[in-house]
Amino acid sequence: MKLIATFTLVAALGTPVFSSVASEVAASGKPDMAKGEASFSGVCAACHAADGNSLIPVNPKLAQQHPQYLIKQLSEFKAGKRENAVMTGMAAMLSEDDMKNIAYWLATKKATPGAAKEKDLVLLGERIYRGGIADRQIPACAGCHSPNGAGIPAQYPRLSGQHADYAVAQLTAFRDGVRNNSLQMTQIAAKLNDREIKAVSDYIAGLH
Repeated sequence: MKLIATFTLVAALGTPVFSSVASEVAASGKPDMAKGEASFSGVCAACHAADGNSLIPVNPKLAQQHPQYLIKQLSEFKAGKRENAVMTGMAAMLSEDDMKNIAYWLATKKATPGAAKEKDLVLLGERIYRGGIADRQIPACAGCHSPNGAGIPAQYPRLSGQHADYAVAQLTAFRDGVRNNSLQMTQIAAKLNDREIKAVSDYIAGLH
């Protein structure tokens, strides 16, 4: 999950990270949806649910996610660029075609909506998501992930309805240097405190 935000910042940091992935996918032919569903059912469904709408708060919802983002994450789990003991083992079993097939199949599944639960924090989360924190140079998340959390295909992932627990874990991992496969997110998360991370994650959960 990449919670970054203004296009000005993106331009300053360079070419979007998904562009090369998108080019590789486009060059490799059409995905096989039947194989994608079969692979997902056999390898991924136990943790992410049969339709990609995980019911476990610490496991992300994958349904309706941009396939280029999923392919990038799976590739980086397999290569060790993103660390997670479970996902590293799972991704190790997948070929490039498997990853493509799974990712494009998941993109066809409709994401289920979530809900914000922290009433005391929802306004803070909304302010950060939509406006950032100007005096600390924290950009608005909406600039790259769109006002409704749909993201920008082939560039920035969908966040709408994502589990707050998962979002908190990822933002904290970016901030603490545990997850380091996005320089942009590391730089932004480094400026957020625990309360702000919790607030924006909860807001995202109810975003649609």
